Amino acid sequence: MVFRDYYTPLVRYGNTFLKDSDETEDVVQQVFVSLWEKRTQLDIHTSVRAVLYRAVHNACLNRLKHHKVRRDYAGDFKNTQSDSEQTDALEAAELQERINSAIEGMPEQCARIFKMSRFEQLKYQEIADQLGLSIKTVENQMGKALKIIREALKDYLPLFILFLLQQL
Repeated sequence: MVFRDYYTPLVRYGNTFLKDSDETEDVVQQVFVSLWEKRTQLDIHTSVRAVLYRAVHNACLNRLKHHKVRRDYAGDFKNTQSDSEQTDALEAAELQERINSAIEGMPEQCARIFKMSRFEQLKYQEIADQLGLSIKTVENQMGKALKIIREALKDYLPLFILFLLQQL
Protein backbone atom coordinates (compact mmCIF):
# COMPACT_ATOMS: atom_id res chain seq x y z
CA MET A 1 0.00 0.00 0.00
CA VAL A 2 2.84 2.42 0.89
CA PHE A 3 4.61 1.57 -2.36
CA ARG A 4 1.50 2.17 -4.47
CA ASP A 5 0.68 5.43 -2.72
CA TYR A 6 4.15 6.98 -2.84
CA TYR A 7 5.96 5.45 -5.82
CA THR A 8 4.77 7.88 -8.54
CA PRO A 9 5.14 11.08 -6.44
CA LEU A 10 8.61 9.95 -5.32
CA VAL A 11 9.63 9.32 -8.95
CA ARG A 12 8.46 12.82 -9.90
CA TYR A 13 10.35 14.28 -6.92
CA GLY A 14 13.54 12.33 -7.70
CA ASN A 15 13.33 13.27 -11.36
CA THR A 16 13.73 16.94 -10.40
CA PHE A 17 17.28 16.01 -9.34
CA LEU A 18 18.30 13.38 -11.84
CA LYS A 19 16.43 14.48 -14.98
CA ASP A 20 16.32 10.85 -16.14
CA SER A 21 13.10 8.98 -15.47
CA ASP A 22 14.59 5.48 -15.86
CA GLU A 23 17.39 6.24 -13.45
CA THR A 24 14.99 7.92 -11.04
CA GLU A 25 12.73 4.86 -11.06
CA ASP A 26 15.78 2.71 -10.22
CA VAL A 27 16.67 5.00 -7.33
CA VAL A 28 13.14 5.02 -5.91
CA GLN A 29 12.85 1.26 -6.20
CA GLN A 30 16.21 0.86 -4.48
CA VAL A 31 15.02 3.13 -1.66
CA PHE A 32 11.95 0.95 -1.14
CA VAL A 33 14.06 -2.23 -1.22
CA SER A 34 16.56 -0.77 1.22
CA LEU A 35 13.86 0.36 3.63
CA TRP A 36 12.16 -3.03 3.40
CA GLU A 37 15.42 -4.82 4.16
CA LYS A 38 16.00 -2.55 7.20
CA ARG A 39 12.37 -2.55 8.36
CA THR A 40 13.19 -4.36 11.62
CA GLN A 41 15.83 -1.81 12.61
CA LEU A 42 13.85 1.29 11.58
CA ASP A 43 12.25 3.38 14.27
CA ILE A 44 10.24 6.06 12.50
CA HIS A 45 9.30 8.99 14.74
CA THR A 46 8.03 11.21 11.94
CA SER A 47 5.70 10.42 9.06
CA VAL A 48 6.47 7.63 6.58
CA ARG A 49 6.09 10.23 3.84
CA ALA A 50 8.90 12.38 5.31
CA VAL A 51 11.20 9.36 5.66
CA LEU A 52 10.56 8.28 2.04
CA TYR A 53 11.11 11.76 0.61
CA ARG A 54 14.31 12.24 2.64
CA ALA A 55 15.58 8.80 1.55
CA VAL A 56 14.90 9.55 -2.13
CA HIS A 57 16.47 13.00 -1.75
CA ASN A 58 19.67 11.51 -0.27
CA ALA A 59 19.78 8.67 -2.80
CA CYS A 60 19.47 11.13 -5.68
CA LEU A 61 22.24 13.32 -4.28
CA ASN A 62 24.45 10.24 -3.88
CA ARG A 63 23.73 9.25 -7.48
CA LEU A 64 24.65 12.74 -8.68
CA LYS A 65 27.92 12.59 -6.72
CA HIS A 66 28.63 9.22 -8.30
CA HIS A 67 28.04 10.68 -11.77
CA LYS A 68 30.40 13.55 -11.03
CA VAL A 69 33.13 11.18 -9.89
CA ARG A 70 32.68 9.11 -13.03
CA ARG A 71 32.82 12.22 -15.28
CA ASP A 72 35.94 13.47 -13.50
CA TYR A 73 37.58 10.07 -13.80
CA ALA A 74 36.63 9.80 -17.48
CA GLY A 75 38.09 13.28 -18.11
CA ASP A 76 41.31 12.39 -16.31
CA PHE A 77 41.52 9.13 -18.23
CA LYS A 78 40.96 10.91 -21.55
CA ASN A 79 43.66 13.48 -20.71
CA THR A 80 46.08 10.74 -19.70
CA GLN A 81 45.28 8.83 -22.84
CA SER A 82 45.78 11.84 -25.12
CA ASP A 83 49.10 12.63 -23.40
CA SER A 84 50.17 9.04 -23.94
CA GLU A 85 49.10 9.17 -27.59
CA GLN A 86 51.08 12.39 -28.13
CA THR A 87 54.15 10.82 -26.53
CA ASP A 88 53.76 7.74 -28.71
CA ALA A 89 53.43 9.90 -31.81
CA LEU A 90 56.58 11.85 -30.92
CA GLU A 91 58.52 8.65 -30.27
CA ALA A 92 57.29 7.15 -33.54
CA ALA A 93 58.32 10.29 -35.45
CA GLU A 94 61.75 10.26 -33.81
CA LEU A 95 62.14 6.57 -34.58
CA GLN A 96 61.14 7.13 -38.22
CA GLU A 97 63.67 9.94 -38.45
CA ARG A 98 66.44 7.69 -37.11
CA ILE A 99 65.46 4.90 -39.51
CA ASN A 100 65.54 7.29 -42.46
CA SER A 101 68.90 8.64 -41.31
CA ALA A 102 70.32 5.11 -40.97
CA ILE A 103 69.06 4.16 -44.45
CA GLU A 104 70.57 7.34 -45.94
CA GLY A 105 73.90 6.43 -44.31
CA MET A 106 73.99 3.03 -46.03
CA PRO A 107 75.86 2.38 -49.26
CA GLU A 108 73.56 2.91 -52.26
CA GLN A 109 73.11 -0.74 -53.25
CA CYS A 110 72.63 -1.80 -49.62
CA ALA A 111 69.93 0.86 -49.08
CA ARG A 112 68.16 -0.07 -52.33
CA ILE A 113 68.06 -3.76 -51.37
CA PHE A 114 66.85 -2.94 -47.85
CA LYS A 115 64.03 -0.73 -49.19
CA MET A 116 62.97 -3.32 -51.73
CA SER A 117 62.87 -6.00 -49.05
CA ARG A 118 61.23 -4.09 -46.21
CA PHE A 119 59.10 -1.45 -47.91
CA GLU A 120 58.17 -3.14 -51.20
CA GLN A 121 58.05 -6.58 -49.51
CA LEU A 122 59.96 -8.31 -52.28
CA LYS A 123 61.58 -11.66 -51.67
CA TYR A 124 65.35 -11.99 -51.93
CA GLN A 125 65.02 -13.90 -55.22
CA GLU A 126 62.82 -11.16 -56.72
CA ILE A 127 65.33 -8.49 -55.64
CA ALA A 128 68.20 -10.51 -57.11
CA ASP A 129 66.33 -10.91 -60.41
CA GLN A 130 65.43 -7.19 -60.66
CA LEU A 131 68.95 -5.97 -59.85
CA GLY A 132 70.78 -8.71 -61.74
CA LEU A 133 72.56 -9.92 -58.61
CA SER A 134 73.01 -13.32 -57.04
CA ILE A 135 70.72 -14.23 -54.17
CA LYS A 136 73.82 -14.59 -51.97
CA THR A 137 74.76 -10.94 -52.68
CA VAL A 138 71.25 -9.83 -51.72
CA GLU A 139 71.47 -11.84 -48.47
CA ASN A 140 74.86 -10.32 -47.65
CA GLN A 141 73.66 -6.78 -48.40
CA MET A 142 70.56 -7.30 -46.23
CA GLY A 143 72.75 -8.57 -43.41
CA LYS A 144 74.91 -5.48 -43.75
CA ALA A 145 71.83 -3.20 -43.85
CA LEU A 146 70.31 -4.80 -40.76
CA LYS A 147 73.60 -4.45 -38.91
CA ILE A 148 73.72 -0.74 -39.76
CA ILE A 149 70.10 -0.30 -38.68
CA ARG A 150 70.69 -2.22 -35.41
CA GLU A 151 73.68 -0.07 -34.56
CA ALA A 152 71.90 3.19 -35.36
CA LEU A 153 68.81 2.15 -33.41
CA LYS A 154 70.22 0.19 -30.51
CA ASP A 155 68.32 2.45 -28.08
CA TYR A 156 65.13 2.04 -30.11
CA LEU A 157 65.36 -1.64 -31.02
CA PRO A 158 62.06 -2.66 -29.37
CA LEU A 159 60.21 0.17 -31.16
CA PHE A 160 61.97 -0.65 -34.43
CA ILE A 161 60.79 -4.23 -34.25
CA LEU A 162 57.22 -2.98 -33.84
CA PHE A 163 57.72 -0.61 -36.77
CA LEU A 164 58.93 -3.42 -39.02
CA LEU A 165 56.03 -5.64 -37.99
CA GLN A 166 53.59 -2.87 -38.90
CA GLN A 167 55.20 -2.56 -42.33
CA LEU A 168 54.56 -6.24 -43.07
